[in-house]
Amino acid sequence: MELRKRGQVSLEFMLVFGLMLILLLYSVNNVTFKEGSASTENLRIQISLEEKNLANVISNTVSQVYSQGPGSKSTAYVRLTYLRDRDMLLKGLGVEDPKVFVTYGNYTDSGNGTYVTVTGKDSTPVLSGGDKNVFWSRALYGAVLYNRSDVWSPRGSLTIGGVRIYGLELDPADVPAILRVVVEWNPDKPDLWTFDQERGELRININPGG
Repeated sequence: MELRKRGQVSLEFMLVFGLMLILLLYSVNNVTFKEGSASTENLRIQISLEEKNLANVISNTVSQVYSQGPGSKSTAYVRLTYLRDRDMLLKGLGVEDPKVFVTYGNYTDSGNGTYVTVTGKDSTPVLSGGDKNVFWSRALYGAVLYNRSDVWSPRGSLTIGGVRIYGLELDPADVPAILRVVVEWNPDKPDLWTFDQERGELRININPGG
């Protein structure tokens, strides 16, 4: 009887030990960034969500100012984690020397709005489908600015379908944890999108009809 009990305890111990070993192996695999692994896909999703959120915040603030009319001004804040981490962008997107790219313009027949993506060495902008890495958010201000090099500071560019697109190009190391977005409608100034690294601030002036 005693031997039977000991054997039963030993068997239970082995089962528990085996289960713990399986869980440990799964845990290690889940935090290892390998192409196609669950952790890489989750990281890519988190980056995408942050890109989309940034585009939404900018477009919503632009729309608010546009709806209020000339002389109006509005400020919004957006918390950023992944877009300011070069290593996370490399692991999640496989993009070397990543930069955050922001621009504004039309999207087919859906209207105009803010684009946000991550560019870098060997990166290919994709606007739709499962590999989508460019995110767009509609705004009320009907302007196409991505074909104007004079609007952006610091200015960057990328090529989509043979067309050169201009916009803001931000080094992740310069992006603050909380980005302040200031939009105003000053009729005396042209359309301007300027990133101030020291203030951690994106300043935008819209000038409908200007």
